Amino acid sequence: MRVRRCSLLFLEPREEVAFSLDSLCQGGAGLQRSQRWLAIAPHLEEDMEVTVAERELLGMVSPSEWVQRDTLSLDADRLVALGLLVSDQPEQAANRERDESLRAAHWWPAAALMHRRSRWQGIDSAAAMERNGTVTAADLRHKLGPPPPPVLVRNSGSPRLELSREPQDEFDALLSRRTTCRNFNSARALPRVLFSRMLQRVFAAQALVKIEEDTAFLKRTSPSSGCLHSIGAYLLVQHVEDMAPGLYHYHPLDHALEPMQGPPQPLAELATRLLAGQYWFANAHVLVMLAARYTRGFWKYRQHAKAYRAVLLDIGHLSQTLYLSATDLGLGAFVTSAVNEIDIEQALGLDPLAEGPLAVCGFGWRGPRMETSEFDPLGRVWPRNA
Repeated sequence: MRVRRCSLLFLEPREEVAFSLDSLCQGGAGLQRSQRWLAIAPHLEEDMEVTVAERELLGMVSPSEWVQRDTLSLDADRLVALGLLVSDQPEQAANRERDESLRAAHWWPAAALMHRRSRWQGIDSAAAMERNGTVTAADLRHKLGPPPPPVLVRNSGSPRLELSREPQDEFDALLSRRTTCRNFNSARALPRVLFSRMLQRVFAAQALVKIEEDTAFLKRTSPSSGCLHSIGAYLLVQHVEDMAPGLYHYHPLDHALEPMQGPPQPLAELATRLLAGQYWFANAHVLVMLAARYTRGFWKYRQHAKAYRAVLLDIGHLSQTLYLSATDLGLGAFVTSAVNEIDIEQALGLDPLAEGPLAVCGFGWRGPRMETSEFDPLGRVWPRNA
């Protein structure tokens, strides 16, 4: 059997503090401190505790060169079982394949770790806010104290240069109407033509540029780092005329939907779970799960410290285009990153190190009443006396 170390590995000396009656009785602080070593590998879902001997062994084994197992100490067997040492044996294929997927995606190590460990599963963020008393802005102020001021002032001693305020045009009016919708009207189906126009405006390829037969780039209405457009759109359709509710993948070149296998539970339950309990978004007519194809984005920016940040910027560009398009068509829209990524991955069958969700957008008809509070200080959507 041959082994090598997994491709990316972090070791953390984690301190744990517990109450100690002995310490308190002896005049101490009443605390007992202990330290343990944790191995953190992005291709694994959990942190693994290792001994000092195992830690040292991990530091000696190459992540690129295979070595015979019998040349290592007995500590290697448990490390192979944990997936920290990768084996070429069939029974260890799952850990090896996950590690090879990570290698193939060309992640910058720190970004891979942050991405893997920041994903949620089964979180109900709305219930957590209610338990913690942080539902409203007033609740947050009471619990956390005042935030930093909304505007930063840099006074160099010189007088400010006042700029002229120009009269608003149609585009200015559109921008001022853009608000996050938390009240959707699920009783009114979205016309298929509006649904199609939204996808065409935001996600469709406006052009295809071929460099060679196997190398092509898309043109979209939003910018993208490296012109790679590595963000894909997966849809959970709930209330669209002449369209079966379900999960779909959007094909940006053909401007077409690819049906995906339906979930075992009702769509409404799935929507709430994927949105981490944010029920005010869950009944949107269309949910769009924005998933990054890391293998495409990192093809150019290999192990690059800015590559993951560039992918996040692409998400922002697309969500703003979606907001403006929806506002122009008289629809409500939202975007949120408070999502259960692991649940989305499982629903769509995604490998999170090759392709993973980063945010969920949605759009549809606004409800007739504002039952959940929305931030509309200009009164552009909800009249102030309503």
